[in-house]
Amino acid sequence: MEGFFHALIFLIILLYVISTAQYATLGIEPAASDRAALLSFKSLADDDPFGALLSWNNGSLHYCRWRGVSCGRRHPDRVTALDLKSLRLTGLVSPAVANLTFLRRIDLSDNMLGGRIPEEFGSLRRLRYLNLSVNSLRGTIPSSLGNCSNLQLLNLRDNKLDGEIPPTLTNLSSLNSLSLRGNNLHGEIPHFAELPFLSYLDCASNYLSGTIPISLGRLSSLEYLVLGINNLTGEIPSSLYNLSSLTALELANNQLEGTLPSDIGNALPNLQFLYMYNNKLGGRIPASLSNASELRHLEMPFNAFHGTIPPSLGALQSLLRLQLEGNRLEARKPSDWSFITALTNCTGLRVLDLGYNLLQGMMPKSLVNLSTSLLALSFYSNQISGIIPAEIDKFINLTYLDMSFNDLRGTIPIEISHLWQLNYLDLSYNKLSGEIPPTLGNLTRMDKLFLGSNEFEGAIPPTLSNLLMLELLDLSNNRLSGSIPKEVLTLSSLTIYLDLSHNLLNGSLPLEVGNLINTWGLNLSNNRLSGEIPDTIGKCAILDILHLENNLFQGSIPPSISNLRGLQELDLSKNFYSGQIPAFLDELPDLKYLNLSFNDFEGRVPMKGVFKNASEVSLIGNPKLCGGIPELHLPKCTSDAFIAKHHSDYKLKVILIPIGGAILCLIIIMGLLGIHHLIKNSRRKPQSRFSLRNRHVKVSYDELFRATDGFSSDNLIGTGSFGSVYKAAMNYENADIVAVKVLNLQQHGAFRSFMSECEALRSIRHRNLVKILTLCSSLDHRGNDFMALVFEYMPNGSLEEWLHPNACQNRPFRSLSLIQRLNIAVDVASALEYLHHGGSVPIVHCDLKPSNILLNKEMTAHVGDFGLAKFLRQPPDESSERSSTSTVGIKGSIGYVPPEYGMGCKPSRLGDVYSYGILLLEMFTGMRPVDDMFKDGLSLRGYVRAAAASPEHLMDIIDRNLHSADNDIAYQEECVRDCMVLAFDCGLSCSNESPYERSDMTKVLKELSAARERLLS
Repeated sequence: MEGFFHALIFLIILLYVISTAQYATLGIEPAASDRAALLSFKSLADDDPFGALLSWNNGSLHYCRWRGVSCGRRHPDRVTALDLKSLRLTGLVSPAVANLTFLRRIDLSDNMLGGRIPEEFGSLRRLRYLNLSVNSLRGTIPSSLGNCSNLQLLNLRDNKLDGEIPPTLTNLSSLNSLSLRGNNLHGEIPHFAELPFLSYLDCASNYLSGTIPISLGRLSSLEYLVLGINNLTGEIPSSLYNLSSLTALELANNQLEGTLPSDIGNALPNLQFLYMYNNKLGGRIPASLSNASELRHLEMPFNAFHGTIPPSLGALQSLLRLQLEGNRLEARKPSDWSFITALTNCTGLRVLDLGYNLLQGMMPKSLVNLSTSLLALSFYSNQISGIIPAEIDKFINLTYLDMSFNDLRGTIPIEISHLWQLNYLDLSYNKLSGEIPPTLGNLTRMDKLFLGSNEFEGAIPPTLSNLLMLELLDLSNNRLSGSIPKEVLTLSSLTIYLDLSHNLLNGSLPLEVGNLINTWGLNLSNNRLSGEIPDTIGKCAILDILHLENNLFQGSIPPSISNLRGLQELDLSKNFYSGQIPAFLDELPDLKYLNLSFNDFEGRVPMKGVFKNASEVSLIGNPKLCGGIPELHLPKCTSDAFIAKHHSDYKLKVILIPIGGAILCLIIIMGLLGIHHLIKNSRRKPQSRFSLRNRHVKVSYDELFRATDGFSSDNLIGTGSFGSVYKAAMNYENADIVAVKVLNLQQHGAFRSFMSECEALRSIRHRNLVKILTLCSSLDHRGNDFMALVFEYMPNGSLEEWLHPNACQNRPFRSLSLIQRLNIAVDVASALEYLHHGGSVPIVHCDLKPSNILLNKEMTAHVGDFGLAKFLRQPPDESSERSSTSTVGIKGSIGYVPPEYGMGCKPSRLGDVYSYGILLLEMFTGMRPVDDMFKDGLSLRGYVRAAAASPEHLMDIIDRNLHSADNDIAYQEECVRDCMVLAFDCGLSCSNESPYERSDMTKVLKELSAARERLLS
């Protein structure tokens, strides 16, 4: 034994002599070599803001005492660690670092180093720890790193690396932790099965594609597997569930599909963290997860899991977070809610998020028995009904509560003000009523409060001014009345948004609005506020958005608005502002949307700034304005005309005086001939007061007669109150077939209908309005007056024929699918929105019904028949529209006419909205509003409203023909239900008996478009 130790000592001495001899041969001492390598590193560091490397300039200080440098004990002159993390160093990583051959640890993380990872690092055979994360390194991962056989940790996350992961990394047999998170890596993940000591793998935040290698299932010692934020596809390999040593599995933010194995809890008994969010996983949530008894975080939101939530999850007594939002999980009957009762066993539960699912009905009373440790509770976007329980005040630690987009009713319980730690409360989009409790002012930690889109009434509580940390307040779309409390406007903490729009607020805007000095957005639109805008508004220097439209404000725009240099949106439309448009508005540098329409502004329109782009400014409904860019189509200002006139006066006098007498004689002669001609033809030709612009060349009676084969019944495609429509084979504006509407002039009102349709159609253009091609005003072969309009032909007929089988005469009945009905609903809403708000003078259609909606070859809907249309010549004021009366007879068709027309009210945009609401209900139920079943007080609206009160019965009233048109409707059941609920809600909202409670077409168009996008996605 003694001889063995002597031999060992001799071997060590021999190796030392050899290594010393090698350095002597090269003329380099080991100490000098390490010092030179460190100085090379410093030379490539461009910036050292914290002066971390200043000690490296001290020639008298040994390099082992430089900051970030550590040397060994056995070899006191050899550098073993380089630790310079979080020093904001810039520049490149020197390849000379590889000359530090005794290095075991390199940590350069959290700097701003760029360039490539040196290939030379592969020669550091002693290296165990390499952390280059959170830098700006580029290029590929050097394959030479596979030679660092003693490496135990490799962290390259959050750089700008690209390319594929080198297969040589599988040579790192000692590696127990690997992180490649946050780069631009792509390609497939290589097999890491040959890394027997690997216990942590992180490839998150890359662009890795392909599937998860089956070979990962052979890493029997793996404890942490993190592959999130990539582009991984396919199913999770079953072998992965053989890694019983796993404590954390993170596969979030990929495109993984398939289901979780039913025995996942048995296969991974040590699992503590399971992150699967933002994938495409489906199926049911396995009940066996309860066997992973140490599970603390179960987060699987935004997948496609369906079915009920297993009550067995209540056995996870260590559970801290349960997040299952954004799936298709359901609760249809009380027993489906039993999981809530089971979760009361999870005494440490802190986060419960089940939002955006299909939970419906009333929540069990056991909800209030959940852990008092609960910090966040969310059930948003479900179909939950009932009231908010008063016992909710048991959650004394709650900081986040979101119950928005449900069907909650009743009042806000006073007890909610006992949740003194609450900082986020969202109860918007429910049917809560009563007054807003003044005790909400006790929640002094609140920073975001959403109570919009409910049925609250009464005054805004001044006590809300106690919420000194409040950043956002939304009370919009309620029935709040009274004045805006001055106290609320003193909240300088409101840095995000204050929205009080769509209420019944009155009085003036308090001077205290100037206290909102940090507010980004202010919306007070659609109220009854009056007076002038106070000058103090100019103190709100951070404002980006200011909406005051549809109020009773008057006076001029205050000059202090010029102080709002960051303003991007300004809407003052539908008020009573007057005077000239201030010049300072064209100097606001960021203004991208300006709406001054329907006021009483006058004078010249500026031509700079926002006024240079007609798409960014709206000035309609101000008849006294002039000038501006040509695209605004405003008349020239009087001063311009005056100057032009005086420039040409002299020339005109010289020309007109010599020939004045001749022109006068000619006029007299032509006048006599004209009178003779009018007397001769006055009995034969009706007065023609219409024009469809010069570009429409009138067509003759003979042309129409030939094109329709003598107005044959074979070409008849429809009849109406004032005439018939024929299919005509004639070429006009590149169309081989057109539709000809022939007026029945014997019918009382036919000529007036003809004039109304001409007046309406001559000035409007929209993709969802029937396009008029030309007209004919002549005599037929018998010498009778003949009038006709020529339209583009719609080969798919009217919506009436697609909704009701008995309306089909010349073709077999074909039903519309759900997406087709949604498309048509959006098309018609778009047309009405254009008629009501898109032109200089709003137009009311007055006869919206399925037979007046035509479908082209692509099934795009076009609104037609403007025979009853009416122009709102005065600047529209919705309050006057609701209350104005007329002695004119009722306009419209039975079943679609709003009730106020029967009481003598004038036609209004809100009347069209009512007709559209009935049309919407008809489209999705397949039932006419004049169906035989609707009698004795029952109406189509009442029928739908009764079904909507119980969402589980709503699907029962859908048109049976819709199911036959959608073969995959069962597969889409959840999404279909969501769309149906929204469509019926829109229909009911539009068809309210009270005009004041109806939605406008702009809002309806947005909601239906959003429903369609969700269905398509």
